[in-house]
Amino acid sequence: MVAVRWYLRFNLSYRDVEELLVERGVEVDHVTVFRWVQQFTPLLADAARFCRHSPGDRWFVDETYVKVSGVWHYVYRAVDQYGQVIDVLVSTRRDAAAARRLFRRALSTLKVTPAEVVTDAAAVYPAVLDELVPQAWHHVERYANNPIEADHSQLKHRLRPMRGLQTDKTAQVIIAGHAFMQNLRRGHYEITIDTPPTQRAAAAFAELAKAI
Repeated sequence: MVAVRWYLRFNLSYRDVEELLVERGVEVDHVTVFRWVQQFTPLLADAARFCRHSPGDRWFVDETYVKVSGVWHYVYRAVDQYGQVIDVLVSTRRDAAAARRLFRRALSTLKVTPAEVVTDAAAVYPAVLDELVPQAWHHVERYANNPIEADHSQLKHRLRPMRGLQTDKTAQVIIAGHAFMQNLRRGHYEITIDTPPTQRAAAAFAELAKAI
């Protein structure tokens, strides 16, 4: 749990985590750290979902870019007006099918329907929103999507020290894990909500470890 938490929280590579563990008397290979992150990150996020706060009714949706095995991929991200990351999706294409998957998963998992969705002027969104959330106001004014565009920098900052994402599956786990950690530290889970922000992740991981 400590290794997974360090990797998701700090700008560390797997080899960095390996070295830090060795200093503490725990000898593991960096490949083992990678396997721990891939195995336990989804389990931790799933264990925490019952104490996650419901997102707000104003959703900001946008795409950013990451390289997976040397090829540019799109990362669809949605955040609410309080800074909670609603969901993320790694896709090889920037199209209506990818946007539809993001919204369908968020709507079915969170059981919350937005009253307003803010996007850029990409042509894929109007038809998807008319199909899935027809009652929501689709807001596309210039600069309205600045909050999520600024939030992309959190993800970019985390991915910078890595040597690249190798597969779509591992990319999805890591990027979703980053969103989980970001939400945890911002207080969007009931667990450890009264814990000081600097101790929140460690306390939450200790509690969630008992559940998995």
